[in-house]
Amino acid sequence: MTIYEKTKTTIKERIEEALLKAKEQGELTFETVPDYVIEEPREKEHGDFATNAAMLLAKQAKKPPRAIAESIVKNLSTEGTYIQGVEVAGAGFVNFRLDPAYIREILAVAEQEGDRFGRINIGEGKKVMVEFVSANPTGPMHMGNARGGALGDCLASVLDWAGYDVTREFYVNDAGNQIEKFGKSLEARYIQILKGEDAVEFPEDGYHGEDIRVRAQEYIDAFGNGLLEQDSESRKKALVAFSLEKNVDDLKADLEKYRIYYDVWFRESVLHENGEARKIVKELQDRGYAYEKEGAVWFRATDFGEEKDEVLVRQNGFLTYYAVDIAYHKNKFVDRGFDTVINIWGADHHGHVARLKGALAALGIEPERLEIILMQLVRLVSGGEVVRMSKRTGKSITLKDLLEETSIDAARFFFNMRQANSHFDFDLDLAVEQSNENPVFYVQYAHARICSILRLLKEQGTAVKPVSEINTTRLDAEQEIALMKKLADFPETIRQAAEMREPSLLTRYAMDLAAAFHGFYAACKVNSEDKELTDARLKLCDTVRIALGNVLTLLSISAPEQM
Repeated sequence: MTIYEKTKTTIKERIEEALLKAKEQGELTFETVPDYVIEEPREKEHGDFATNAAMLLAKQAKKPPRAIAESIVKNLSTEGTYIQGVEVAGAGFVNFRLDPAYIREILAVAEQEGDRFGRINIGEGKKVMVEFVSANPTGPMHMGNARGGALGDCLASVLDWAGYDVTREFYVNDAGNQIEKFGKSLEARYIQILKGEDAVEFPEDGYHGEDIRVRAQEYIDAFGNGLLEQDSESRKKALVAFSLEKNVDDLKADLEKYRIYYDVWFRESVLHENGEARKIVKELQDRGYAYEKEGAVWFRATDFGEEKDEVLVRQNGFLTYYAVDIAYHKNKFVDRGFDTVINIWGADHHGHVARLKGALAALGIEPERLEIILMQLVRLVSGGEVVRMSKRTGKSITLKDLLEETSIDAARFFFNMRQANSHFDFDLDLAVEQSNENPVFYVQYAHARICSILRLLKEQGTAVKPVSEINTTRLDAEQEIALMKKLADFPETIRQAAEMREPSLLTRYAMDLAAAFHGFYAACKVNSEDKELTDARLKLCDTVRIALGNVLTLLSISAPEQM
């Protein structure tokens, strides 16, 4: 239980004791205590915590909220707590002022937990899969994949820190129409390289990128022109098998450079090979949710609120992507037993959400167990202009291009500064700027500054002491209290980020903590002639170092010790 949780629990217990006492004395009449909140007021002058209990009780008690609040204050015992003062405010809020000693406990908590400081256990080991990026393996990753990678990886880390058993998964679309198109494109380039550009016409709907020509040339360099003697299907099969593995290896390498490591690389082809994709169609038919019409098999999507039914098997006998996706998600929930599955998709997939959830419902799987985060587009901006092409290749910018233009730290931080459902302009100039205007630099500089303070004082013979040897009551300046409160926010921020599926709360927290530290550093001299005060402030600095280091580690962003 965090410091805030313990404090709120204590306040809640005392409020309810006061209400029962007022009821016993005939001051208040009510059947049940309403579900009120205890929260930090926006304005500091209103105290440390406030509750709306009196306002919610007014209807039952048949009294004005302010009169109820006054009864609460009159009957509330503060003995044995950190509560220093209680007062009625406004129309009936009850405000609580606490002894700063409650917040100073954060120093001991961080000292004890160290690199685990901030971790909580609301997940209780429940199995959660986060599937993200899942880029088409027929070519390099684009900017959307760069954003999805940072979002998905950081969300997975947040859930891990919140106590969930997390699996990161990449779904490799190595079957279906795009692979057929991939094969035709490779075959055409293979023949053109060996026989000339006019030897065969390139498919109009093929993949025209230079990467296709590169793969075809690599096959020729490795195995020669032997495929010319084979039939088209055999030729395409060999080229796809060779090129697909190279592309997947490149995807892995690019993502690992981006500090993303997947637990599972799941191949779509497995669902075809083991028959699961076909079985799902039969199961839906057996359950009465699929039917044959005009030589195709259809899912009764209209039974689940859709405007039209959806094709599962085409007239030519081929499975649709929709059918395979249903099988894939049954595999996630039923075969592998995930409690929750979170998919991060591009916003252009919004139409697929409801029909996939409808299919899960038809299979007896609770649709709410599948969560879809729709991610909006990102634009690169430099010099106030939108950047569309890579300086290196003159083509559309890929993840690899981005990481050549800016740092991995900046990319991961910037992509997690906004909610996934918001459009985002990635400012390349700001990302490389060495100033406080650059948010990742601002946070990293705070960490490096603290490390420098600790290193310098240690060289002078003053090392960080354990809390047990420090007089923490000396930390009573406004900036010191604010900084400790921000430290105590860390576990609660993890909770909110996990519950809301919102890693952007962590980048915001890192910036707020860095700002609170810089404010403290400007107002409070760490190394002073007052040894007791120096020891206390040095401990506070070290606690900020722990928290900043942990949040940056969670985001897979480096925490430099000097800059």
